[in-house]
Amino acid sequence: MAPSTLLLTQELPSLDYLATPARFDGTWEAPLSTLLGLGRAAGADFVEFFLERVNYISCLAEDDLITSISPSLTTGAGIRVFRGKADCYVSTNDLTFNGLKTALEKALSILGLSLPAPTAFIPEVCLELLRDYAKAKDKELWLPECSSIEEMGDILLATTASLEKAASHVRSRRAAFFRDWQEVLVASSDGTFARDIRLTQSVSCNVLCADGEHRTSNGLRDGDTSDPDFLRNWNYQKAAADVAESAGQMLYADYVESGTYPIVMANHFGGVIFHEACGHLLETTQIERKTTPFMEMKGQKIAHENLTAWDEGRSDDAFGTLDMDDEGMPTQRTLLIENGILKNFLSDRAGQMRTGHPRTGSGRRQNYTYAAASRMRNTYIAPGDCSVEDIFASIDKGIYCKKMGGGSVGPTGEFNFGVDEAYLIENGKVTKPLKGAILIGEAKDIMHKISMCSNDLSLAPGFCGSISGGIYVTVGQPHIKVDSITVGGR
Repeated sequence: MAPSTLLLTQELPSLDYLATPARFDGTWEAPLSTLLGLGRAAGADFVEFFLERVNYISCLAEDDLITSISPSLTTGAGIRVFRGKADCYVSTNDLTFNGLKTALEKALSILGLSLPAPTAFIPEVCLELLRDYAKAKDKELWLPECSSIEEMGDILLATTASLEKAASHVRSRRAAFFRDWQEVLVASSDGTFARDIRLTQSVSCNVLCADGEHRTSNGLRDGDTSDPDFLRNWNYQKAAADVAESAGQMLYADYVESGTYPIVMANHFGGVIFHEACGHLLETTQIERKTTPFMEMKGQKIAHENLTAWDEGRSDDAFGTLDMDDEGMPTQRTLLIENGILKNFLSDRAGQMRTGHPRTGSGRRQNYTYAAASRMRNTYIAPGDCSVEDIFASIDKGIYCKKMGGGSVGPTGEFNFGVDEAYLIENGKVTKPLKGAILIGEAKDIMHKISMCSNDLSLAPGFCGSISGGIYVTVGQPHIKVDSITVGGR
């Protein structure tokens, strides 16, 4: 139990706090406020504790069999300590008071700090009244209401059966699902004390088709936050039909000819290029490293005047939606680019400290073993005022990139991305299917060439890897026209 008077350093080993071990609630205030006070008394400028519990499961169906079921339960805490602009991060699986204290001592020692003298007083940090987003939004009910393992298997097998019926020349079929339930608690020496529960789910299906020398692999992914019924309500028959249609188009497609073309990039997952080639360059982690061409361009034109872009954590059920970030700050809408003008960067606590750009609720991490960093949430190009038909009509000869694939991005925005499903545009009309297209360019150039945006914004789930691990994000855009871009092919 917490003491009623100021502690002395020598009294810490005898403390016996009764924090609830299976739940992050108000009982954690006493031990965490004491430990935060200990860190401050040792000379740290700022101390943060991030506590996490995860209940994760994934399921995989290949052809007509469930081939993998992988559950995972983890609990741990990360401790971040700042001294000036320097910081260090230590994680532990031991959430007892002494376990957390040991991890804190390690973090302090890395920065050249040590515990105060045995007779020194340890003033507790006064934490705010617990901001409990889980309780406020009835999130405690989510986990028991999710699909059972049996349901997962039945739906995935029904999906692979639908792929067999819908597609031709099928060589293999796959369907996969995961559910990630996470409870987090953040307490820091500025008084932050906040709790949340997150529920993220994703399902995908894929088919490989081959006929002689002709081969194609096509798939799709859907994702959701906050809906325990997501998998039950997923329309696997429509998903299988969409994948089969794409496979049928691409199986006998001609290879694209290399060259420079105007392109139309589809909405939904087409937004992955903006995310990768530009979005990362607007994170303060890039400013700290001096690896973004936009670091001194706030308030200047970095894109076509018809382009506006947002990053936010508020869209209902989107893959990157959060009530609070991993530093306990409520998420918000952040205007990145307005009519081509750079308006804001995405910033976390360290980013604000080291670059001066204000925090935007963008401090995110894969789990407790990573320190938070400035990361994207739901990032998309805003809808414009023209129609899809207007965009196609503006092109005499070009390429329609209907479905994007994987790619790579250099540290300053050079990119190349494969196109899984593409079509030739002739005289404003979509004609024959093409395969083998690779889009090649640089963010600082392509942003000025996005001259038209339609009014059909659509969002898609995605995964993003960076300095603080892999996180769930949303990409998106309406249909857009890029006036010219290098297309690799044959």
